[in-house]
Amino acid sequence: MKNSEEFRFKIVVIGDGAVGKTSLIKKFTKGTFETDYVKTIGAQFSKYNKEINGDMIRLMFWDIAGQEDFNFLHHLFYKETKAVIIVYSLEENDLGKNSFTHIENWYNQLNKYCSGIPVLLFANKVDLVSKNEINKAKIQNIVKKYNFFEYFTTSAKTGEGVIEAFNVIIEKLYFKYKQLSTNG
Repeated sequence: MKNSEEFRFKIVVIGDGAVGKTSLIKKFTKGTFETDYVKTIGAQFSKYNKEINGDMIRLMFWDIAGQEDFNFLHHLFYKETKAVIIVYSLEENDLGKNSFTHIENWYNQLNKYCSGIPVLLFANKVDLVSKNEINKAKIQNIVKKYNFFEYFTTSAKTGEGVIEAFNVIIEKLYFKYKQLSTNG
């Protein structure tokens, strides 16, 4: 395979605890879903390889603990990050409401350490709400306010939107860095 290249991208996944960050990564990288919640301690790492146009894309997903106990470590996790995914829960409960409100905090934190990179918003747990009741205007307002690249409604449980959402950010990074490598 001549003229093929290898690209390595670190993608950080952030958001409040229990919104489904780990489950989304597992659904995308392994196709699995576990019903039992296990709190992430510090950070977890998942590798995933994908080929695009003969080039190998090597991804490292950094799943950052959402609990405030780990905030003092967060600055270490953002180093060399190429993209960020902020996850919140669509649930109609305190977790869902608070995780939506906290998007601003997560954005401000990441912007302190790695501004100017693509940020996607995942509105997770779409399987637990009626699609008619999702306030898309509210989501689009926050996407516009923070200049997020895009947003997706996802379900780690059913897989809805997961593959498409992850592939959008991977392809964005690939085409951006492919063009940079081509242009020297």
